[in-house]
Amino acid sequence: MRDVTLADDASLIRVNPGIMARLRSHALNIARANGVKNIAHTFWTAAIDPDVILAYKGL
Repeated sequence: MRDVTLADDASLIRVNPGIMARLRSHALNIARANGVKNIAHTFWTAAIDPDVILAYKGL
């Protein structure tokens, strides 16, 4: 999931990459907890409209 949707393997972060991996996992967990069916579409929509993120429970 993280490799395909979030391009985890293509990350250029070399210093403390574990922190970014935890942030990605946290984002996925929040999406799953809110019943999101299409993670990629939801993340793309949230990147355009930050109000989508603020509407989620658990933030």
